[in-house]
Amino acid sequence: MLKNIIKKQGGFTLLELLIVIVIIGILALLIIPNITSAPKKARDTQRKTDLRAIQKGLEEYFVSNNVYPTQATAATADSALTALTSGTTPIMKSIPTDPKNSAPYQYGYASPAGATYSLSACLENAGDNGASTDVASKAQLGTCTTRSFMLYNNN
Repeated sequence: MLKNIIKKQGGFTLLELLIVIVIIGILALLIIPNITSAPKKARDTQRKTDLRAIQKGLEEYFVSNNVYPTQATAATADSALTALTSGTTPIMKSIPTDPKNSAPYQYGYASPAGATYSLSACLENAGDNGASTDVASKAQLGTCTTRSFMLYNNN
């Protein structure tokens, strides 16, 4: 009769709960860094794509004019790119801006005569394999805290 009254209640032991919590913690440590870095990687991919589009525009400008657009000083970095969006037949509809803060990309020339150019942007993802880490590109950008990406031409 006593057996019928006292029923064994089902549940989890403390050890089973601890094991589940540890497994969930390990999975969280593996997944969370990938989730938080995804927006940075996406913005870096957009930066690289934008710079390649500007590079194509510069090459089209060179074919038409036999020279790249020139800039006088670093303070007017965007003035050279406006040549791609102006004129009777603009090469580009608009110059892309940085996907995070809508700031223009850094754009500079290695030669004042318009024979060469370099395009660069700061990347957010420090682990980016396609990034340039040389001192010259960081000096041109000035504010890169992680890595930079450069496209250039040496005609």
